Amino acid sequence: MDHVLKELEQKREAARLGGGLKRIETQHQKGKLTARERLEVLLDPDSFEEWDMLVEHRCHDFGMGKNKIPGDGVITGYGTIHGRLVFVFSQDFTVFGGSLSEAHAEKIVKIMDKALQVGAPIIGLNDSGGARIQEGVDSLAGYAAVFQRNVLASGVVPQISVIMGPCAGGAVYSPAMTDFIFMVKNSSYMFVTGPDVVKTVTHEAVTHEKLGGALTHTTKSGVADLAFENDMEALLEVRRFFEFLPLSNREEPPLKSTEDKPDRTSPSLDILVPHNSSKGYNMKDLIYKIVDEGDFFELQPEYAANIIIGFARMEGRTVGIVANQPLVLAGCLDIDSSRKAARFVRFCDCFNIPLITFVDVPGFLPGMAQEGGGIIKHGSKLLFAFAEATVPKVTVITRKAYGGAYDVMSSKHLRGDVNFAWPSAEIAVMGPKGAVEIIFRNKLDDKEKVEAYTEEYREKFANPLVAAGRGYIDDIILPHTTRGRICRSLQMLKNKRLENPWKKHDNIPL
Repeated sequence: MDHVLKELEQKREAARLGGGLKRIETQHQKGKLTARERLEVLLDPDSFEEWDMLVEHRCHDFGMGKNKIPGDGVITGYGTIHGRLVFVFSQDFTVFGGSLSEAHAEKIVKIMDKALQVGAPIIGLNDSGGARIQEGVDSLAGYAAVFQRNVLASGVVPQISVIMGPCAGGAVYSPAMTDFIFMVKNSSYMFVTGPDVVKTVTHEAVTHEKLGGALTHTTKSGVADLAFENDMEALLEVRRFFEFLPLSNREEPPLKSTEDKPDRTSPSLDILVPHNSSKGYNMKDLIYKIVDEGDFFELQPEYAANIIIGFARMEGRTVGIVANQPLVLAGCLDIDSSRKAARFVRFCDCFNIPLITFVDVPGFLPGMAQEGGGIIKHGSKLLFAFAEATVPKVTVITRKAYGGAYDVMSSKHLRGDVNFAWPSAEIAVMGPKGAVEIIFRNKLDDKEKVEAYTEEYREKFANPLVAAGRGYIDDIILPHTTRGRICRSLQMLKNKRLENPWKKHDNIPL
């Protein structure tokens, strides 16, 4: 028995050492933590239970039979974050470049299957050179097995991908199917084909960073949700982010104690909206002032910034926030913002997270680029998402709510539960000037009449009174009371039950 224990300890030590001290030092020189160091930062101290530490690959081609390292390039298991269960895998770039083999994939699949069975989130720390070429189709089969679990877990348990090194080729599709993707600046990248292939096929010379770096994916493509300065910041922010999420679709969002009173007022909100309706203001000022302790975790802040999404808490409970941003494109909805918000709304609905929507939207962005890019199809994604959602939905119209965009932004007509408006709200088919130019297009030569017609239209429609008179707005509230009114509404909606008609699944306009 002693020799078995001795051999066991030798294998464990080899697994802990990964690719060896030299490769670990190389990892550190790049400013990157090792796979095990990352788990130590991410998880609560002494909470990690490792599985399959002794697993080795089964490949004998190209000399691989003589080159085996226990663990085979990925560390898997479960632990806790702030005392709550989570399953994790962390790819080890020091072992075969973190490449995915058949055995490597089986380890990941095992913890994903168990996460589904017990109802706990999955966090993947990606740092891999891709498929292990020596194994050929077996490594591709391994990827497909992981992809299948991503699909089965979607909407059942939250899935988070943290890209902490290379993630290329087929490897990118697993993170792409998870709920959130976080990246590290200057050390992580994602792309389907690398710079060398791009240069061969299209003759474009491009760097790894420009092609698929963190800034590219958080500002241009929208693939990633946030980019962090280094590994340590990324992992600590993931710990913070994790606190907002329920463990599964069978649980309510977590409750966090707070001393922030639900009826707290914010007098400065009474002067947030400018008297001049063409002037912008920062919608984030409203968000930070009404959520618990000003704690707002914004997602994709640099991508499609004309809409704001993120998590906060009201009376200690997680809420999802969607808000138009008047400072960017006047808050118009366009292709990118519609897709961005629709994806977020659907996540919140999957995981029982109430939605708060702040509206200041003059309509959909006009133009050839938008129409040619399919704004009709993409805009309907956000409409579909809000209409489909059965979680509590509270909407506050702060200023403009024009045309179809009014409908789309969680209006009463899309089963909005509680819909408020500030006195500054303008709810109409379009702005007064545009409406008058259409209604009285044969009388535009008389400037005095045009001004009179514009004022008449403004008094009749460019305010919340008509919508409130129809019952489309539940109440017109003073801005400084917004937090209290939302908190009361969410308390009332706490036990809301609403089901959509039975279906195998919907067919959202992709």
